[in-house]
Order: sequence, then structure tokens, then C-alpha cells
Amino acid sequence: MSQTLIFITIAVAFLIAVLLSPVLIPFLRRLKFGQSIREEGPESHQAKSGTPTMGGVMIIFSVVATTLILILRDPQTLFSTELFILLFVLIGYGLIGFLDDFIKITKKRNLGLTSKQKMFFQLIIAIVVYIILYNSAFPTDIAIPGTNFSFDLGWAYGILILIMLVGASNAVNLTDGLDGLVAGTASIAFAAFGIIGWAFGMPTEVVIFTFAVVGALLGFLVFNSHPAKVFMGDTGSLAIGAAIAIVAILMKLEILLIIIGGVFVIETLSVIIQVISYKTTGKRVFKMSPLHHHYELVGWSEWRVVITFWVVGFVCAAFGVYIEVLM
Repeated sequence: MSQTLIFITIAVAFLIAVLLSPVLIPFLRRLKFGQSIREEGPESHQAKSGTPTMGGVMIIFSVVATTLILILRDPQTLFSTELFILLFVLIGYGLIGFLDDFIKITKKRNLGLTSKQKMFFQLIIAIVVYIILYNSAFPTDIAIPGTNFSFDLGWAYGILILIMLVGASNAVNLTDGLDGLVAGTASIAFAAFGIIGWAFGMPTEVVIFTFAVVGALLGFLVFNSHPAKVFMGDTGSLAIGAAIAIVAILMKLEILLIIIGGVFVIETLSVIIQVISYKTTGKRVFKMSPLHHHYELVGWSEWRVVITFWVVGFVCAAFGVYIEVLM
């Protein structure tokens, strides 16, 4: 895959997202698809109530359109198992998020699907993915980043797929709490996987998809940076989280996801630590979780928190690329 094709992929996805936004945002506003802000959140966030949400639709559309446009150059690749899985996961988790957002909006509340309902749908999609990979004789070995050591999980690889898809989608969903936070950190993470995929000549459709997500997120960021004119909602965050997990799986970089997606891991751990601490000792470790809210409540501006997390995300991504490509 040439560097020119990478640039074209990012540019096409970026342009589709940027050109679609001025059409979709007013449409969402007319439908009164505004974000409901949870009352227990930072007080400064109440001003964001009513901002159009479900902007993840433009991200998903941009990624799918760009991927198909560029893959159509090779009709045989269009029908590959990898491409089907990538789009199935992105659209499938996007639909779960869409349903969750739609219920929140129509019911005028901050709770959409229950956690059990959301988990059920997430697991169904993950199980379908595992069945497809299993029937395709997909390798079940796990490589240790930076080494030549690997081990075969056998049937347990199916459990890993479920954990990765459900875990990553929810981790990104938890991180989506500030203007531009997920769009920035996720675009950096996808770029890292794209660079690795390009360096090692991984399947073209996987690399194109990965860079298409980068372009779509950057295009969305134009309208999502502070002060945000649109939020991606669960439609976007669940889809993006699941997409990065399936990219890691198809590239056989399962463990590296923990490093490259370090920001999402940290955010999730902050929630787990907070819950465990409060339930066992009655005390909170952080002023509020996820972690980005803690920094807001200690006096950091929203933009300072976002930039800091972008930098951390870049360091994690660069470290992941270094381990896989340069070591």
C-alpha cells in the first residue's frame, strides 16, 4: 500500500465528514436531538445541554463510504472476510449506540438502554464475529509485543474476542466526556495501528479502514473541538471502541491494544478504582470518575485536560509503534 493511497484515504474521509457536518448538525438540531447532561456531572457541563448528539452517524458514514470507494478499485478485495467483519462491527456497535442515544433523546433522560440490554447486544455481535473468524481458521495465537514469543489460546481466544470488543467499546464510551477528547485520542490510536499495518504489509482493506477512521475522526473534530457544535454520542463512541478492538484482532496485535489505547485503559481503571474504593471503604480516590472529570474539578480548564490526554495518547501510540516496528 503506497503512502499516496494512505494520504488519499485520510483526505477523502476527512472531506466527507467535514462536508456532511453542516448538513447533519442543523438536521439534528431541528429534530431536537440534543444531549442530556447527567446532573451528577461537573456543573460547568450543564451549559452543554441541548447540543446536538448522535454525530457518530457522520463518522460511521464517512468511514464506510471511504473504505468502499477505495476498495472498489479491487472488486475481489471488496468481498473479503476482513472487510465484512470491519464494517459489521463498526455498523453493528454504531446501531447499538444509536438505539441508546435515541432512547435518551425521546425519553428526555440520561439513561438509554440498560447496562444489561447494551451488554446483550454487544455480546451478540462479538459472538458472530468469533464464529466467522473460527470458520475462517483465524489463528488463535497471541504474540508478546517486542519479542518473538507467542502462545496459542485455542478455544479461549473466543473469550478474548468477546472481552476485547465489549471492553474497548465501553472504555471509549467512558472516555467520551469532554469536547474533542475521544476524537483526538482515538484518531491518534488508529493512526498508530495504521502505521504498523502499512509497515508490515497487512491486508489492504484493514489498513484503508484504519486510516479512513483517522480521517473521519479528524473531520468530526473540526466541529467537536471546544466548544463543541456536535457530540458523537454512544453512536460514535461504541462504534469507535469496537472498531479499534477488531483492528487489533485482525492485525494480531491484541496485547498492543492495551498500550496504544492507554488513555482508554486509564480512564476505565479510574472508574473501577473509584467504584471499588467507595464500596469497600466509603471513600473516593478521585473527586469524580472517569479521570478527566477529576482534573476538571481540581481546576483544570476543559481544553487543558483534553490537550493533556491527547499528549498522553500520542506517547502511548508512539511507544506502541516503537515496540512493534523499531524494536
